[in-house]
Amino acid sequence: MADQKVKSQATQEFVPIKEVRDGIVILKDGSLRSLLMASSINLALKSADEQQAIIGQFQNFLNSLEFPVQFFIESRDLDIRPYVALLEERYVLELDDLMKIQIREYIVFIKDFTERANIMTKNFFIVVPYDPALISRGGGLAALSSLVSSNKGGTTTLTDEQFEQYRTQLEQRISTVEQGLIRTGVRVVKLGTEEVIELFYKLFNPGELEKPLQINQLAAA
Repeated sequence: MADQKVKSQATQEFVPIKEVRDGIVILKDGSLRSLLMASSINLALKSADEQQAIIGQFQNFLNSLEFPVQFFIESRDLDIRPYVALLEERYVLELDDLMKIQIREYIVFIKDFTERANIMTKNFFIVVPYDPALISRGGGLAALSSLVSSNKGGTTTLTDEQFEQYRTQLEQRISTVEQGLIRTGVRVVKLGTEEVIELFYKLFNPGELEKPLQINQLAAA
């Protein structure tokens, strides 16, 4: 029986991403994706009228879209250790004995609570696509493409002129999404290059310890 050799392939070969330029994901087929991070709304804290208004505005937003979008929710275990380390540093620097006792008891409480409870952190993202290849074929149902799609046609190289042209179209779509969600009370922030790379690194390396994605603009809004 002949020996069968299994050829190992790099992970990059299975990922349709060619590069990230100016915060825009360029896929191997030449299409573009932009990632928006969105804030959340706790409907349970709203009155019945406010809930109906928010749901109505969101429905109007979806009905107004003339292109597909993808909603992605990232759920991860909350790593409390950086917060505990900050408290322990404060404990060392604290001079007041009563405050030191309170900080120490609080640290014990936090550690015990997080060990017994499954605390998750959630990030909400919207993927806005621009696929000139599908658009040129007439759009319709064929234009429904996700962030991770097959790349059977090889790699397409965009010229600087094509990239700028496609980016202009993509930014118009981003503006449409942003304006529609603002009416519902949801704030969005476009991820930059480093933030996009960090997000994908976390997605493809789920077993590694990670910190929550920080978007200063969203937190300050």
